[in-house]
Amino acid sequence: MKLTVTAFVSIDGVAQGPGGPDEDRSGGFERGGWVVPLFDDDTGAFIDEVFGRVDAFLLGRRTYDIFAASWPNATDPDELVANRLNTLPKYVASTTLDDPEWGPTTVLDGDIASAVAELKSRPGRELQVHGSLGLVRTLHEHDLVDEYNLLTFPVVVGQGRRLFAERGLDTGMSLVETRSTSNGVIIAVYRRTGRAGFGTMEVE
Repeated sequence: MKLTVTAFVSIDGVAQGPGGPDEDRSGGFERGGWVVPLFDDDTGAFIDEVFGRVDAFLLGRRTYDIFAASWPNATDPDELVANRLNTLPKYVASTTLDDPEWGPTTVLDGDIASAVAELKSRPGRELQVHGSLGLVRTLHEHDLVDEYNLLTFPVVVGQGRRLFAERGLDTGMSLVETRSTSNGVIIAVYRRTGRAGFGTMEVE
C-alpha cells in the first residue's frame, strides 16, 4: 500500500488544532479551529476524493481519540468519510492504548517504523494518515511517506506546532497535482523523490 499523509497547514506552517479550540491545546496552544471559517465545498470535495481511495488508516493516539469521540456518532451510510472511518481497519501508534472500543482497531506499540513498513508491504491502495503530527514526523524521519496531500489555508496562525520538525530529514518532492478552492485554499499533492538537492545561486 502507498502511505499518504493528508494535512491542513496555515501559511506559516502551523498544523496544530485546525478543527476546533479544544482539539489540541498542548504547549499552551490557544488558536485552534483556524480551518473552520475557510473550509469550503471545494475542500470537502477533495477530502472525499482522498477518502474514496483508502484501504486502511494509520493514526496517532491524540487524533485517534478525537476521531473516536465523534465519528462513530455519524451513522449515515451515504456519508463517505464517516463510513470509511467507521468500517475500515485503523492502526494506532500508541504505548498507552490498551482496549480500543472503536473497531476495527489494532494498536502498534512496538517499533513503529518496522510495523508501518510491514503494513506498506501488504496489497491495497492507500494507507492514510490524517492529523497525527507526532506520528507524521516519525514517519518522515524514516522515509516512509510516499505522498503528502497538503491543504494550505490562507491564514497566519502565529502560534502552534508545525507539520515538519525544525531540524529533520531533508527530502526532495515532486508536485503531482495542484488546485485552489473558492476560499483560497491551495491543495498540493507532493511525491517523495529522495534527498533534497542544494546549491549556490550565481549572478551572471
